[in-house]
Amino acid sequence: MCTFAAQKNLRVPVNNRSPWWWVPTLYFAEGVPYFLVNSISVMLFTKMGVPNDQLAFFTTLLYFPWFLKGLWSPIVDIFKTKRWWIIAMQLLMAVLCVLLTVSLPHPEATMIAAKSTPVSMFRLTLVLFIITAFASATHDIAADGYYLIAHDTTSQARFIGIRSTFYRIAMVFGQGVLVFIAGRLEKSTGDIPLSWQLTLGVTAVVLFAITIYHIFALKGDSLKGERLKGVSLLEAFKTFFTKKGVVLAICFMLLYRLAEGLLVKLSLPFLVDPREVIERDGQLIGGGLALDTDIVGLLYGTIGVLFLLLGGILGGIYISRRGLKRSLWLMAASLTLPNLVYVYLSAAQPSELWIIGSAISFEQFGYGFGFTAYMMYMMYFSKKKNDSQDTDYSTSHYAICTAFMALSMMLPGFVAGKIEMSVGYYWFFWIAVLCSITTFAVTYFVHRQIE
Repeated sequence: MCTFAAQKNLRVPVNNRSPWWWVPTLYFAEGVPYFLVNSISVMLFTKMGVPNDQLAFFTTLLYFPWFLKGLWSPIVDIFKTKRWWIIAMQLLMAVLCVLLTVSLPHPEATMIAAKSTPVSMFRLTLVLFIITAFASATHDIAADGYYLIAHDTTSQARFIGIRSTFYRIAMVFGQGVLVFIAGRLEKSTGDIPLSWQLTLGVTAVVLFAITIYHIFALKGDSLKGERLKGVSLLEAFKTFFTKKGVVLAICFMLLYRLAEGLLVKLSLPFLVDPREVIERDGQLIGGGLALDTDIVGLLYGTIGVLFLLLGGILGGIYISRRGLKRSLWLMAASLTLPNLVYVYLSAAQPSELWIIGSAISFEQFGYGFGFTAYMMYMMYFSKKKNDSQDTDYSTSHYAICTAFMALSMMLPGFVAGKIEMSVGYYWFFWIAVLCSITTFAVTYFVHRQIE
């Protein structure tokens, strides 16, 4: 539970209903809106013909609630119950998906083909997405809190893998199944806006069904959370920013994934953009692989995600056996060097799906493997204490670390589209690869610091 409060022993109610009734659906429901906002929105705006600079900037703004969620997490602790917040946020997100469905603009086919649809046409869509993002971030807080109080610590440990698995299934559903559905609808209807309206409608139905199920499956919790004092909030920040090596830690959290922060924002547009490059008003448009939407859902959103998960699992096994210090260099290389496959894809523009799929899977596997070190370092730094620190603020400090993790993807995301349209995909991917220098630089200094 991401609160900036000192962790204390609290009397918690134990839910006598088996966690199998609610853990899988709760964490599936946690994942679906997250990937709707942060992945499907990128694909939607790309297919609607919004230029890369505008779609990259505005979809990056949608990530702000996850960067800021620690600031309002105490409200979830104090007011109402975790169950109330879960049901309310799921219902709100389902309603928002309905509103997205009925209000989605219909750009002209010529604007979509010319990739000249102004993002201003989607003002209401962006507003609905940002509200969905705040609801999703709030749901994350409540779901994690409910997980901690609804069953005992032994059961929590036993189901930690189950919750992660179903969150990842939501990733496959969001980035793979929904995008595949949109692609199939594009081909059958010939109407891109209509296909995405229907896809958002499917998402709304899924969220409504989960909400109704949770009304009966989640038992009420009587614990609203302890009354937090302002000194706890200030003390959590104070003890974090006075830790030894905090400046280096922040640099590591911001720069370790710099290359990926650039690449991930435009990998989907690259896969679907037309192959021919045209210049308009000094900006380059095209140079992609011109894949169909359903193929992207299959290669990137399904097979690619499975390799991402495999890399994360093997990374966890590897780092548990060798330790963070001895694993760090290999994982830094694994995170960054596979990005070269996008340089190859943008230069050769292959049409063979097995080549494209293999390249995407290789890059995703490397990212999953290398990202493990990043997560482990955040845990390592969160647990470090100052000499004068008596209270354990590790949970609060980890929440602060996750804020920097979100910021590490937001900062490059703001400029990624502008850079790409200035130099084209080929040189943009080279710039992303060269940003790996910062990854190895911060890895060098952190490696020396880790005991």
